[in-house]
Amino acid sequence: MSQLAVVPPVSGGPVHRSIVAVDVEGSTRRSNPAKGQLRRVLYDLLERALKAAGIGPRHLEELADRGDGVLILIRPHDDVPKTVLFGRLIPALTTFLAEHNAAVAEPELRMRLRAVVHAGEVHDDGWGFYGDDIDVAFRLLEAPTVKRVLRDAPEAPLVLVVSEEIWAGIVRHGYVDGGPYKQRVQVTVGERRRRGRVHLPVPARSARPALVPRGPAPLASRSPAAASLAAPARRATAG
Repeated sequence: MSQLAVVPPVSGGPVHRSIVAVDVEGSTRRSNPAKGQLRRVLYDLLERALKAAGIGPRHLEELADRGDGVLILIRPHDDVPKTVLFGRLIPALTTFLAEHNAAVAEPELRMRLRAVVHAGEVHDDGWGFYGDDIDVAFRLLEAPTVKRVLRDAPEAPLVLVVSEEIWAGIVRHGYVDGGPYKQRVQVTVGERRRRGRVHLPVPARSARPALVPRGPAPLASRSPAAASLAAPARRATAG
């Protein structure tokens, strides 16, 4: 009985990652000292939200800094399905952000975020991550419709846009609660039209977000994300 030959992996090939990115609304209107403080707050909120979601260093690529935002790439682990992003990570980030804004007296230190969830193939060339799916994520994040939805909801701490692929595979089937995704977004990446759906998450009433995925979604690791967040963040390339 013949045995199949083991083929070594092709170096430099793409790898699949869940893609989460956040961007601070109106950051260009802030002074440089205020931007520096907001960056520190943003990384602290992300660390706390990742920890609350049970997403630790072994799940994460090195965070990619984008000045007024951050790119988070999550390795494909069964204990971090995409339902965890919707049921734990985004609710935690929304809640912690709302608590921060309520606690600070200086308006310049309050912030609101745009966030995107996508997934796809990415490359790492040593300088950072790049690829068409990262381009899609950031085109959606920067879409005028997404900015307008957040601008028209002054009480919302965060607006979420998800790619059509994520909406069709996760949200449409009801794997997670969290409200309607009614507003549609369309962007062009290269010569292709890509679509997304927009949602305004509601902060939980406590520091422990109440939204959870429907059905079992065990988290085997509760490691803090501090190791990844403490490392120097690399820049991601988005065309």
